[in-house]
Amino acid sequence: MNKTQKPTVIVICGPTASGKTSLSIELAKKINGEIVSADSMQIYKYMDIGSAKPTQEEMEGIKHYMLDFVEPNIRYSVADYKKQAESCIEEILERGKIPIVVGGTGLYVNSLIYGIEYNEIKLDKEYRDKLEKIAEEEGLETLYNKALEIDSTAMEKISRNDKKRILRVLEIYHETGKTKTEQEIASRSKEIKYDYKVFAINMDREILYDRINQRVDIMVEQGLIEEVKNLISKYEELPTAIQGLGYKETKEYIEGKITKEEMVDKIKMETRRYAKRQLTWFKKNKDTIWINGLENSEKNVQIILEEIN
Repeated sequence: MNKTQKPTVIVICGPTASGKTSLSIELAKKINGEIVSADSMQIYKYMDIGSAKPTQEEMEGIKHYMLDFVEPNIRYSVADYKKQAESCIEEILERGKIPIVVGGTGLYVNSLIYGIEYNEIKLDKEYRDKLEKIAEEEGLETLYNKALEIDSTAMEKISRNDKKRILRVLEIYHETGKTKTEQEIASRSKEIKYDYKVFAINMDREILYDRINQRVDIMVEQGLIEEVKNLISKYEELPTAIQGLGYKETKEYIEGKITKEEMVDKIKMETRRYAKRQLTWFKKNKDTIWINGLENSEKNVQIILEEIN
């Protein structure tokens, strides 16, 4: 390797239930790779079913990083993720293996491939409480519109019901006087350490939605409700973790706000919406190489190998 050549890091992203886990494991077996997760829910301990965390059996002996290491009552930021994921990538490269970043959390993926430095902002509890009160009394729409006025570019990627990210846009501006977009532009001027080869899985929308619906049914069968009950009984506060897809709806069911049937329908609907947003997000990167999730994994592994060699 000459001095100017950067180490290759493969990225496999795409919507939920598109087959990222199985494809990445097949690839890792072929190329002596190890996997760095880019999933904002799979980082949490005791949140296995609802986050579709790969089991030891599914991993097939391939080492995985960035899974199952954060207590659910801890706030974990994109800045934390970037720092730790890059440290894992470095460790994998030092051992002569190939890092494969795998996941559907667009912010996590972008923090790596664009080298975005998300400045840590301290949580202003008073301001957060004020925002929560507005959301409760006037509706999330009021906060969405406020965030839209402040940073319309960032809001293009944020859904009207994505409370967590709407609050973040407002909090960044409140704390720093700069918009999230201004911060990202400033941070992108830095040199990227690795040569990221980004692959995204796509498939027919109806088939994807079917897979999502089936996955939700399986999660409920496997004990999603028990998993959420255990979390609620174990921790007094779950600031971010309980906002995860599948978790907040199950919590509503446990609290008697909705029926079990409504819970299942709501999880399916919100997951389908999330998958649609993920596809839109990943299509924004013009260098992404798209692969068909319905092809057999052997063929897709071959496509990836041809592109990286």
